[in-house]
Amino acid sequence: MKNIAIFGAAGAIGHSIAAELDRRGLPFRAVGRNRERLAREYPKADCVAADLMDSEAAEWAASSVDTIFYTVGVSSYTDFPKHLTAMRATIEAAVKAGVERILVVSSVYGYGSPLTPKVAETHPREPAARKGKIRKEQEDIAMEAHRAGRIHAAVVHLPDFYGPYAELSLAHQVFGPALAGKRATWLGSVDLPHEFIYVPDAGAPLVELASREAAWGERWNLGGAGTILARDFITRIYQEVGRKPRWMAASKMMLWLMSPFNSLMRELIEMQYLVETPVILDDSKLERLLGGLYKTPYEAGIRSTIEWMRR
Repeated sequence: MKNIAIFGAAGAIGHSIAAELDRRGLPFRAVGRNRERLAREYPKADCVAADLMDSEAAEWAASSVDTIFYTVGVSSYTDFPKHLTAMRATIEAAVKAGVERILVVSSVYGYGSPLTPKVAETHPREPAARKGKIRKEQEDIAMEAHRAGRIHAAVVHLPDFYGPYAELSLAHQVFGPALAGKRATWLGSVDLPHEFIYVPDAGAPLVELASREAAWGERWNLGGAGTILARDFITRIYQEVGRKPRWMAASKMMLWLMSPFNSLMRELIEMQYLVETPVILDDSKLERLLGGLYKTPYEAGIRSTIEWMRR
């Protein structure tokens, strides 16, 4: 990897990848919607503003690049279909620009409901939810381009995350209220296990994976620091800020009742299965390839996240 671009550099995972590239002394291009923001956050990077829904803009952003880390998000669940537009535009642009490799960072949505206690890459990908089908199709776009010999591609599945810059995550809906002394809202039961990855832990394995020839043409899982009950996760956050835990568990019925008045609630209903039957990733395949994976314990990750939010 000599000429690297991060598509979606303003997001949480983009920041983690950038930090690892900096640590390795590797220059990169930061691609996002707002160049001024990118320039503030990455003063040493080549910062490019591009609408990745537009193949011409994406091709310009991909010019003179050999490796793309693709971490592009959408602003809300209601915009979820845009994932497909951006992925298609990026693949076409990357091929035209002569990009050799693209590492696509995805989620657990494409797996659908888990059939096993831990989900490995061989688990069936049979999502029933619309957003799960969109994620699966997005991943397939990249992998089909690889199979066609157009570009080397790989997909990495991550669970929910927390940490610096993760303002749009499920977990952030607890950190903010805890710091403000308010009640948090949790979607679903607080007495079921969940898995989170601490964002800064993602960058090193993603960059290392992209440097390995064995990465390409494969899907990989990168999990968090084991499972934790949502109740315990919430409690630790409030304890870290010195407050008594306060939360409201929003049931599926509550989401249904709110859905006529709130488009986000309508979108969340179909994803409730992830709370009721959590997808817990088996990342032993990646661990074997890289020779180990560092996972920040929840207590330390929560403390660091709160310190970052207080700055």
